[in-house]
Amino acid sequence: MKISREEVLHVAKLARLELSSEEIERLTDQLSNILTYVEKLNQLDTKEVEPTSHVMSISNVFREDRARPSLPVEKVMQNAPDAEGPFFRVPKIIE
Repeated sequence: MKISREEVLHVAKLARLELSSEEIERLTDQLSNILTYVEKLNQLDTKEVEPTSHVMSISNVFREDRARPSLPVEKVMQNAPDAEGPFFRVPKIIE
């Protein structure tokens, strides 16, 4: 499928792109090649092909979620720059 210079200019206008004459010529050729390739793909018989969202099967790669004991509060609070009892003390940001 051949795309015209006017169509490239129209798409560029919609995308708010300023193109030089050289860019317009190059994009006209490139977009025509892309549309020609898509036409070839449309000729394939895909009636028996099940739709997929991914080419390869995807599985969860995360570790199993298991409950474990947490750190003791005293050890955690050793890293706190400012603490009050078992709580982190932070600057007030809302008046």
